[in-house]
Amino acid sequence: MCRHIAFLGPQSPLGKVLVDPPHSLFRQSWTPRRQRYGTVNADGFGVGWYAEGDPVPGRYRRAGPIWGDQSFRDLARVVRTGALLAAVRDATVPGADDEAAAAPFTAGPWLFSHNGAVTGWPRSLAPLAGGLPPVELLSMEARNDSALVWALVLSRLRAGDDESQALADTVLEVGRAAPGSRLNLLLTNGETIAATAWGDTLWYLAEPGRSTVVASEPYDDDPHWVEVPDRTLLAASRTDVLLTPLKALEEPAPRPNDDMASASAAPKEPTA
Repeated sequence: MCRHIAFLGPQSPLGKVLVDPPHSLFRQSWTPRRQRYGTVNADGFGVGWYAEGDPVPGRYRRAGPIWGDQSFRDLARVVRTGALLAAVRDATVPGADDEAAAAPFTAGPWLFSHNGAVTGWPRSLAPLAGGLPPVELLSMEARNDSALVWALVLSRLRAGDDESQALADTVLEVGRAAPGSRLNLLLTNGETIAATAWGDTLWYLAEPGRSTVVASEPYDDDPHWVEVPDRTLLAASRTDVLLTPLKALEEPAPRPNDDMASASAAPKEPTA
């Protein structure tokens, strides 16, 4: 489900990262090479990027396939950036919320994407949703699993967690609530990238001191691409990449208002 990519590096046109490579995200929208679930990513797309000197990213999203949007081609040709996050979508529930359901989701300096699906959605995450502050739920851009996962991550970020800790704790928490979920998450603040490999493919290409790319799959055949093992947290900057096995991490830290979560949890459905 879906393909996504994040880039940190020198100022470049969006198209140099997203369109020009032989197996770019643009091409992955109709012919991904390593996607484990789904075959065509035509249910929306989005790109977020940072302008020099501005910590709050711009964003462009549409509900249709990326190859059918002529405005994106112009945008990708002329807009330059040193940091971006982009995704093409294969919807779990086709048509839900139109472009509002397309990554990247954003708040403040952050851009976020979820490649995967939550099993048992929405019932499986009702207890976790009950532990969120009401404002977080009311601020959700869409009514899908990815938007709620983002709300869980964002709650941790606003409580002071760094990006890597927020992703790791959210994945462990959601993984326990909904076993079998695929939770490849991708997050950037324009200076660093945090990502998880949990049920689908993740790769990175690093040129230390110059650029780092983290993506669902390689966009070319450069032999320096490195596959991230499953159940792994990635933390990257322009200078280095650190991998940490998620299974080696401690229990997830409590979320804000966790003491209220049990009281707010949805009741179990009665059995026959």
